[in-house]
Amino acid sequence: MGTVTQRKTAEERRVDVLDAALAVFAEHGLSGASTDEIARKAGISQPYLFRLFRTKKELFIASTERCFRETLETFERAAEGKTGEEALAAMGEAYGELIRSNPNRLRGQMQTYAACDDPEICAVARRGYGELVDFVQRASGVDSLRLSEFFARGMLINVIASMNLLDAKEPWAQKLLQFCAE
Repeated sequence: MGTVTQRKTAEERRVDVLDAALAVFAEHGLSGASTDEIARKAGISQPYLFRLFRTKKELFIASTERCFRETLETFERAAEGKTGEEALAAMGEAYGELIRSNPNRLRGQMQTYAACDDPEICAVARRGYGELVDFVQRASGVDSLRLSEFFARGMLINVIASMNLLDAKEPWAQKLLQFCAE
């Protein structure tokens, strides 16, 4: 008796493609990523990939939008029922878990910022980042200075994590890590 496999819907395939795209874009960036590699990782043909996403840039943008959306959803869950510093701490901790659980998320973010010389990608990054800023301020109720501090610390953590310094022993890295832990 043969095994019956159920075909995935186009939406399920889109999710698979976005998962694969995040991994490939995180490693190679927009310019260096191969749609053939993305298609192989997603278990589909390259022509089918282009039926789901018309261009590599469209796929990169969809991947970027998804990362921002998932980060916002993470912040929303973490801040639920909290305000002020308690909300900030919960969102910061949840974000740390998010990037630790899948380092491609962080690397994908960094590749997005690096691709902001493209006006369409820059617009997507600005909109996504702006939505995060707006939500964090609404959820926490903090002033602009504290809000800026929260995002500055987050970006410093991103840079530190990108350089694999989270467990670093170098004195200069320890100073930065101490600031991030405060």
